[in-house]
Amino acid sequence: MDLSKYIRDIHDFPKPGILFKDITPLLNDPAATTACLEQLIELLQGKKIDKVVGIESRGFFFATLLAQKLNAGFVPIRKPGKLPHKTIQRSYALEYGDDHIEMHEDAIQQGDLILLHDDVLATGGTAKAACELIEHLGGVIVQCNFLMELEFLNGRDQIAAYDVQSVLKF
Repeated sequence: MDLSKYIRDIHDFPKPGILFKDITPLLNDPAATTACLEQLIELLQGKKIDKVVGIESRGFFFATLLAQKLNAGFVPIRKPGKLPHKTIQRSYALEYGDDHIEMHEDAIQQGDLILLHDDVLATGGTAKAACELIEHLGGVIVQCNFLMELEFLNGRDQIAAYDVQSVLKF
């Protein structure tokens, strides 16, 4: 199934000059959602995964489905102040300034085999910070996979040390 036809372009969102890739049409179609999940699983080529780490918020949609399908745990990475237990955090650069992400300090155990998932790989800053959090807790990143990759932003360069896979490339 060609999933690209389920990605809607929204011009000037969330601010002027940005072309936003909207995945809600894909999520609204059960067959497309199932096909996407199957394609994400295929990217793993049978690799063992203990935990799937999903990045807030659109990364949660498929990360939880992947965790269920892989019989693995799910670990959320969130913006500051959203997790109720003790957290660790990393900052990452934005176009203007920086931001932070957090994860529970007990979410990953030494040697856990990790799949990092997010909906889109853009500049790679968030994914890089997420990889740093995972490795700080002793997790072993098996793969970073994404529904979409915006190749022109070169985000893959930020996480080139890992197996990086994406279903769609724009």
